[in-house]
Amino acid sequence: MAPGLTEAYPTSPHHFRQPVSKAIFPDGIKTSGQHPPLYDELRPYEDFPEVINGSTVWKSEDYINHPERWVRRFTEEEILEMSKAADAFLSSGTPLTGISKANFKLPRMSAYMESIRSDLLNGKGFILFKGFPVDEWGNHKSAVAYMGLGTYLGYFVSQNGRGHVLGHVKDVGDDPKQIDKVRIYRTNARQFFHQDDCDIVGLLCIARALKGGESDIVSSHHVYNVLSEERPDVLKTLTEPIWYFDRKGEVSEGEEPYIKTAIFYLKKGGDGRVYSKYVQHLHKLRFANIERWDPYYVRSLTRFSDQGIIPPLSAAQLEAADVLEATCKRLALHMILEVGDIQFLSNEHVFHARTEYTDHAPPAPRRHLMRLWLATPEDEGGWKLPFHDSAEKKRGGIQVDDHPPVAPLDAE
Repeated sequence: MAPGLTEAYPTSPHHFRQPVSKAIFPDGIKTSGQHPPLYDELRPYEDFPEVINGSTVWKSEDYINHPERWVRRFTEEEILEMSKAADAFLSSGTPLTGISKANFKLPRMSAYMESIRSDLLNGKGFILFKGFPVDEWGNHKSAVAYMGLGTYLGYFVSQNGRGHVLGHVKDVGDDPKQIDKVRIYRTNARQFFHQDDCDIVGLLCIARALKGGESDIVSSHHVYNVLSEERPDVLKTLTEPIWYFDRKGEVSEGEEPYIKTAIFYLKKGGDGRVYSKYVQHLHKLRFANIERWDPYYVRSLTRFSDQGIIPPLSAAQLEAADVLEATCKRLALHMILEVGDIQFLSNEHVFHARTEYTDHAPPAPRRHLMRLWLATPEDEGGWKLPFHDSAEKKRGGIQVDDHPPVAPLDAE
C-alpha cells in the first residue's frame, strides 16, 4: 500500500504464488494488480545514466517517412492461420478468458511473433499491423483471433476493477469531469501522454471516429535524453518517488486509494537500464499551463491532499509535469489507426497519447478499439522491475479482490 505522510514503506514482498481456482481464473493465473514500488530498491538521481543509448532510443524522423520500418500488413497465409485457430477455439467451447498459446496454435506465425515480442521489449517498442479482417469476421471471431495473437506476446491482465481482460476504448457517455471515478478511455476526451499498468498494450481498431482520436507515441528514453540535456532539474524531480496517482476506487479491501511512485526508475540488476512508469491517472492532475489546465483533474487527488492525507503537488512537480508533456508532444510520432489496424506498444519505454475525438452521428458506429494489457514476466524475458510482483506471470494490471476475469465483446 502506498505510504501517506508518515512514509511507512513496505519492506517485504507480497506473496502472490498461491493456488487460484480455475473456476474463477480459467487459465489458473490471477492478475497481480497495482502495487507501489519497492522503495528500498529505488536509486537516487545521481545513479542514473546521463544519456541512454541503444535501440529503445528513437526519433520521430527515423520513422515518419519510413513506414516499412514499423508498419506490417498481414499476409493471406497469416490471416488463414489465425482464422483456423479462431474457428477451432470457438468450436471447443472454451471461455475467451481461458485462451492461451496451448489452445490457439499458430505454428507458422509463432516464430515471427517472438521476434515482434523481442522488438517490443528491447527494440523500438512499437509496431502497427494492418489488414486484420474485422468486418469479415465480426466482433466475436475478431476478439478470439486478437486475444489469441496477444498470447504470443504476453499474459493478458485485468484492465479495470471489473476484471476486463478484453477492454474497449469507446465513449460510453461517462462524464470526464467526474474525475474521482471515471476512466478517460470511456470518454471522448483527450488522453495525455502516459503508460498503462502492463508491459505491452495492444489496440485493435474496430471503428474510427468522425474526427480525431488519433495516436501519438514517443520513446521515453529519447525524452529522457532531451530532458537530461535541457532540463536536468526536471528529470531529477521525475526520478523521485514523490508522485501520487489516484486509483479511481479500483482497490481491494484494505488497500490505499492512491499509490506513491516515481516516473523514471532504474531497472533491477545493475545494468543501468531506465524504466518509465507514467500513469495516466497521476498525469491528469498536473498541468499548470492555461491551455492544458483542468481543475477537475486536480480535484481527483485534492480530495486527499485537502484532508492532509497526502501532500499537495509542489511547484517543482507542476513544472516537471508540464515540461514532460510538452517534451513528449514535441518529439512524438503521429499515426492514425484505420479499421483492421492493430497497434502494439511497450509500456517500459514508450509513452502514448490520444487526441480528443468526435463520433459519427447514429446509427453509424462509435469509435471503438479493442484493448489488451499484456504482462511479460522476468523468467520469460521481461524487464526486472523494482516491484513486488516483478517475477509474476500476470504482473501489473488492476485486480480488485478475487473479481474473475471477463472478456466482453463490447463496452459495458
